[in-house]
Amino acid sequence: MNRNTLWKIATSSFASLVMLGAACHAQGQETKSPYPSMAPLDQYLMDRNAEIELAKSAAPESISRDAEVMVLGRHGYEIAVKGKNGFVCIVQRSWTAGFDEPDFWNPKLRAANCFNPPAVRTYLPITIKRTEWVLAGRSKAQIAEETRVAIDKKELPAVEYGAMCYMMAKQSYLGDSAGHWHPHLMFFVPQKDAPTWGADLPGSPILSSEDAPDRVTVFLIPLPKWSDGTDAPMDMH
Repeated sequence: MNRNTLWKIATSSFASLVMLGAACHAQGQETKSPYPSMAPLDQYLMDRNAEIELAKSAAPESISRDAEVMVLGRHGYEIAVKGKNGFVCIVQRSWTAGFDEPDFWNPKLRAANCFNPPAVRTYLPITIKRTEWVLAGRSKAQIAEETRVAIDKKELPAVEYGAMCYMMAKQSYLGDSAGHWHPHLMFFVPQKDAPTWGADLPGSPILSSEDAPDRVTVFLIPLPKWSDGTDAPMDMH
């Protein structure tokens, strides 16, 4: 299994986030996704307190205790806990995956992220806007086009250097193939070649992939521990 495939497991957003599902589920062009369309909204919603707890577990307590927390409501993401350190913790749903991924409408997917201030300003808006389009009943094709237009018109900001997030929640579920995967950090930069970070090279701990619709390159670094400090399995298979 190559490093790019491993990155794809980890990033269900958001980019996002769960690309290995394509390789594991694809058995020919005739293969159909187990989630061909959006499920009833209730299947994507969570108990409010449980969602807050999961969102905050994306980062170590020293970061998440003062972070703002957003939860998914029937009309989009809303602030559940006010923060004071500039970070925002959120649980992304399946539609932050790639448009061609079998998990795009998977109602079980829960990807806890804690974004730093540059990512809050310039990457989180993509998740929030895509969620609004989903809840408005847009199709995947329409969302892809809306994204292109919004970026071209600068209605969505270009990603800011230094934008990153923590994904260290033990209970995150990144898709049917990925499961809980590994704790990791993700760094978002304007689209550029992976070699600028030495990503995907032999012995490098950095994985990378291009998030083409959002015009972002994502660098990912797996970590040895979950946010609660317990050891995480490092078998990348």
